[in-house]
Amino acid sequence: MTYNDIDPKKQAFIFELDNVLYPEKDYLFQVYYLFAGMIEYTELWDAKAMTSLMTQTYQEHGHEAVFDALKQKFGIDEKYRCNFDDMLITSKLPLKLLLFQRMLELLQQIVVDRKKIFVVTNGNPQQQLNKIKQTEWNGLEPYLTCYFADEISAKPEPDAVNQLLADHNIERRQAVMIGVTEADEQCAQAACIDFVISQRFL
Repeated sequence: MTYNDIDPKKQAFIFELDNVLYPEKDYLFQVYYLFAGMIEYTELWDAKAMTSLMTQTYQEHGHEAVFDALKQKFGIDEKYRCNFDDMLITSKLPLKLLLFQRMLELLQQIVVDRKKIFVVTNGNPQQQLNKIKQTEWNGLEPYLTCYFADEISAKPEPDAVNQLLADHNIERRQAVMIGVTEADEQCAQAACIDFVISQRFL
């Protein structure tokens, strides 16, 4: 699917952030690397081995299993869970987060066509802002308007989208949401706007 396949009457494009505009693992894996480095410095354990375990655990069991895998394998003290959680929210990454190339091209086409781009993202607002600030937007920053759904009501509740539409005087038939989760799709349905799953662009 390309930009030209979208109804030209659409004036507002509403995106989720994680795994829609960029791969979330690119953020998490850098935090894992930083956390392992911190543990190596304080406990003198092998950062490379810890990073390898964390990335493998993520790929096999998901992010929620990562810290417990470290505890089981390396005997890491529970007190470090707070450090881990804090780093997930506030870390300064070694490398910028890169948009999916097809999504970058889509955003650029929307801007050239003088239409509006919104990011409505679930998750901890501080963490999501940290991700946004460390993303390479290729000059698109002035064209982005971001809403942190958890500050209003997390998706699938439509409150953030409804507020966005009201704030910017956008009719529902003019908007389309591009997301990847069931919560995104249910949110679009509840807000009575069209939905496109992001994989169709990728």
